[in-house]
Amino acid sequence: MHRGDPHVLVDATAVPADRGGVGRYVDSLLGALDRAGARMSVACQPRDAALYDSIAPRSRIVPAGEAVATRTARLSWEQTTLPRLARRLGARVVHSPHYTVPLANAGASVVTLHDATFFTDSGLHSPVKAGFFRSWTRAALRRATVCVVPSRATSNELVRTVGADRSRLRVMYHGVDPGRFHPPTPEEVAAVRRELSLGDQPYVAFLGTLEPRKNVPALIRGFAEATARRSDRPALVLAGQSGWDTEVEAALESVPHRIRVIRSGYIPAESLAGFLGGAAVVAYPSIGEGFGLPALEAMACGAPVLTTRRLSLPEVGGDAVAYCGVREHQIAHGLSTLLDDPARRAELSAAAQQRAKEFTWEACAASHREAYAHAEYLHRKRRR
Repeated sequence: MHRGDPHVLVDATAVPADRGGVGRYVDSLLGALDRAGARMSVACQPRDAALYDSIAPRSRIVPAGEAVATRTARLSWEQTTLPRLARRLGARVVHSPHYTVPLANAGASVVTLHDATFFTDSGLHSPVKAGFFRSWTRAALRRATVCVVPSRATSNELVRTVGADRSRLRVMYHGVDPGRFHPPTPEEVAAVRRELSLGDQPYVAFLGTLEPRKNVPALIRGFAEATARRSDRPALVLAGQSGWDTEVEAALESVPHRIRVIRSGYIPAESLAGFLGGAAVVAYPSIGEGFGLPALEAMACGAPVLTTRRLSLPEVGGDAVAYCGVREHQIAHGLSTLLDDPARRAELSAAAQQRAKEFTWEACAASHREAYAHAEYLHRKRRR
């Protein structure tokens, strides 16, 4: 433990039970902070107490109580009880890792703003969700001592669209867990194939919530166009939560019966390496991401990845992925090019594995600790 570190209270109560990108960020960050000896307490949902006790055994885990079960109740708890909890625990910094921040916190505060698409592409979100996160992003930019963002693109967009003070934004890339995301064994791939009833059929994989910004309808139509005349026709497997993209069903209905599209739903974490690494191509044609964790995770599994140059994705993929536009014919061209070129896919697979090693949760945790110390310094300086 570094005695010079401020005691930090991390509010993990907003993490959903079904771990998506934000959940993986919080869980992985807490584990890396704890292993590095950070002085940390973690407030969490009661259901997560045992999990965080195992992830962060050197830290103090504080279940928040049943009063945080709904979003409204959690926000009320955050604004009233969390500041008191920070004082009781002697925490000098409160880290809020999901946009919202306690406005009455007497100490230093750090908040993570995951993306700026609520401003740049608000139509991709439900009006209620977009309004909520726009309001809290603005509040965090005004009130937090330091704001963490996962990419330079997100930082630039917040400066451009909201007038954020760049000096208060800290770019910290996410990491990837090599124990979970790695080139799979033949047994891991075979297990996923059995579960999805794929047999020996090759497949193109997508992983993510079926929400409008993921661009899944264009992917479905682009895939149908790319594979319509192929003799070795692959399947398309859509993995992830159902989400709220109302155009997905219409896109599926437009696909000819001879073309196979599988909606697998949630795939357990222990099966993701086999799913991603076993794909001929992982397609992630997103319209905009704050970071793009599924693309990085696919890269770590040795998958050839096809994605877009929108916002943060080139920061993650670099030269180790293939790029396409967001329209269905552009996706079709990108898929066809990769499916026709096994050597290019092998080249991307090797490059992706190497690039993924540059993104570690240990480096992410080290940057967060620097931000905590800087936030405490700024807070003390302002109080003089």
